[in-house]
Amino acid sequence: MPRDFLLELSSQCHRVPIAADLVLHQHPDAAAILRNGERLGAVVAEAAEAFHTPLAFPIMDLRLEKAELLRHFGVAEADVEKFHFSAPPPPEQRRDFARSLQQAAPSARVAANLGALRFIQTQTKLVPIGMCIGPFSLTSKLMADPITPVYLAGSGVTAEEEADVALLEACLEISQTCVMHQVEQAVAAGAQAVFIAEPAANQIYFSPLQLADGSDVFERCVLGPNRRIATLLATRGVDLMFHCCGELADVMLDGFCSLHPVLLSLGSSRKLWEDAARVPKDIVLYGNLASKMFYSDQSMPVSRVAEDTARLAAQMAACGHPFILGTECDTLHVPEYAQTIRAKIDCMLNASH
Repeated sequence: MPRDFLLELSSQCHRVPIAADLVLHQHPDAAAILRNGERLGAVVAEAAEAFHTPLAFPIMDLRLEKAELLRHFGVAEADVEKFHFSAPPPPEQRRDFARSLQQAAPSARVAANLGALRFIQTQTKLVPIGMCIGPFSLTSKLMADPITPVYLAGSGVTAEEEADVALLEACLEISQTCVMHQVEQAVAAGAQAVFIAEPAANQIYFSPLQLADGSDVFERCVLGPNRRIATLLATRGVDLMFHCCGELADVMLDGFCSLHPVLLSLGSSRKLWEDAARVPKDIVLYGNLASKMFYSDQSMPVSRVAEDTARLAAQMAACGHPFILGTECDTLHVPEYAQTIRAKIDCMLNASH
């Protein structure tokens, strides 16, 4: 997907939510669709049509890569959510993991996602977009307490000195291996861009004071691993889209810009019209309505969605930075609030252009 295409969309005041999950759950057999590539691709295409966009954003399920990784370490599917490594997998097990990824067939859910990409690429005129959790965010899911070892590493403590730092580095290694493989598969299935979601790359996990004092821990844990992804994608002629909806220090934002994604998606805590001064003009800013609150009519009535949409559109037009208006993160189906959430998505799409 040429960068110019996304810039052209932004010049047309394009709006699009990341909300294929809402369309998926309009179907009574949503769970079955998630394991059927062709049907899942049709749902992604249906969402693109519903939201009037050429961008085929898939469902953002950031649990898949953890399950995909842990099945190679013998963890039962029922135990994946609560599982954390208590000690670093030994080097030979990490090497075996890299080999087994190449040899084993993907899980049913991952295979369906790849099938959906192939459907979009071969059966539609939409832009097929892959979706994957970022290496650090996956690492954070593999550890019971990732915050302490990140802080220790940021203080200069090494893996030889502290077992928790050794665990962090081992989990980051296997996470990088897993994500790179997922990205390779998405590219092979026809993705023209891959959306990397790093929600954990934020001030909860990384001390702004350490970064201000010159620590390279953010580079080692977040930017370096994602640079390798960006390089891989560039060699394949595929674009990087990058997402972080967490609370950020400006130095973190600057780091994300150094990855040179075609699109940078940020959470509602950021003032995009101010961030525009820090972001290169050929990176399209995306977001960042507070969609995590769309389920609540008390916190986020439709009238406020309309007001926030109009205000954000006006502020971004005034600053002149390439921009696509959308949600701060994926917008998920919540059964008891389905109509409420969809009404706010429709409002976002239609309010005061």
